[in-house]
Formats: sequence, C-alpha cells, structure tokens
Amino acid sequence: MSKIKSTFENLKKSGRKALMPYLTMGFPHLDSAFELVPALVEGGADMIELGVPFSDPLADGATIQAAGQRALDNGMTLALCLEQAAALRAYGVDIPLVLMGYYNPVLQMGIDEFARRATAAAVDGVIVPDLPPEEGDELHLALRAHEIDLIFLLSPASDATRIKLVTARTSGFQYLVSLLGVTGARDRLPDDLNAFVARVRAQTALPLAVGFGISTPGQAAQVAQIADGIIVGSALLKTIGMTAGSTQTARCSARTAARDFVAGLRAGIDALV
Repeated sequence: MSKIKSTFENLKKSGRKALMPYLTMGFPHLDSAFELVPALVEGGADMIELGVPFSDPLADGATIQAAGQRALDNGMTLALCLEQAAALRAYGVDIPLVLMGYYNPVLQMGIDEFARRATAAAVDGVIVPDLPPEEGDELHLALRAHEIDLIFLLSPASDATRIKLVTARTSGFQYLVSLLGVTGARDRLPDDLNAFVARVRAQTALPLAVGFGISTPGQAAQVAQIADGIIVGSALLKTIGMTAGSTQTARCSARTAARDFVAGLRAGIDALV
C-alpha cells in the first residue's frame, strides 16, 4: 500500500479529511522549503504538494505563475526540487510529498532517471497537469516500479467515459479540478461542484481531492463535506508573498503566516468532525 493511500485510509478511520497545501519550490527564496514545509506540517497539513516551477505553465493562474517565475529566477530546477525533497526527509518531514510539475523537465531529465531520483528523495506521488493519461504509460510504468503514485486530473467537463479512463490510470487519489480555468483563489465555489464530485464518486473507489479556487476555511469546510481531500495553493502563496523579504525577521514572518493560514484551514475542516 502506498503512503498516500494509507494516509487517506487512516484519516477516513478517524472521520477526518486530508488537507493538502501546495507550495512552489524555490519561492520566495531558493531554500524557503526548509522553513515553510515544516510550518505547513505544524499547521496541520496531511500531505504537501511540492510545485516544480516551469517557464510555460498551462494550468497555473497569476499567483502561481508569479511564484514560479520568482522561483526560476532564484535558480530552482527539477533536480534541485528533488534534492530539497530528500533533505526535507532527512530533516524529519514524514507526511506524503507529492511532486507537481510539467512534463518537459521530466523528459529532459529522462523518465527512468526522474523515477530513480524521485525514489531516492522519498517522493510519494507525482502530478503532471499537461500529461494526458493516454500518453502516460512510460512514466506510469517507471513510477509504478518504484511504488510512486501517478495522479491524473479530472475537470467538470469530463464525461462518464473520460472519468472511467482517468480513474483507471490514477493511483493514490483522484485530483478533481473544481472549475473550468486555471488555478487561483475565488470568492465562491462552483455551483456544479457537488454534482461533479458525485459523478466521479460513482465510478471509482479512489479518494477524491478537490483543488483550484479554494481559499478560505469556509470554502475548505464546504469541500470537506463532499470530498476526501482539500488542495489549496494560490491563497497560501499569496499569504506567504505578503510577508516575503530577505531579512531573517521577514522569513520568520512568512513561516508563521504559512503555519497560521494552514491551521485556519485545518480548523475549518475539522469543525465538521
């Protein structure tokens, strides 16, 4: 059983839902993950998405694009992301880590080499937003050989045939994009989100995690009523960016802000238990 699957099962037994914040590696500073990832764990994260910055993102809204560009300017690369993930493990971070990034850097590194390095870094899952499942066999086989989950995305536009295909090729959990469009905080959740989650739930036993557009404890609590996991990225990065600076005081403030933001989401979700 993968670490992701066992985490979802343990949470389910205790009647809780998974909180999965997204953090762009290398933002706001090249080594910020060593301060921010432990802060997210302290705040109550059950899993963490480690975003690999890319120059030409397709699914990212303005906030994550800006964070990604700053990370690239700081010198972040896929190889360095994996090195930092390994270091986080050495520092004692033991919750599931899911690498989220685009396919071009993976191809440039080499699929087998990427799988080897991801294993060495103790990465538990990989999300590649621009990789269609129909074209993902090579990466799927390489990761499966190392017991790393490959997670594909479903959008509200997915029909029954598409849902069946994607869920059959996904492991760990099924990522549900809550809306048509790119990432970014929204004032309200889509009206058809409940129906979308129900359509997917009817076709798979995989845990369902919803991302895109969730930004407040209230919204996280709403999603927790229908899904097994809640993914929050842009709102967290905005919070970190508001306190970002190069001084030690500013870096401590960013760490505290990240921890408190996640703790607020956690409290909103757990109020349902």
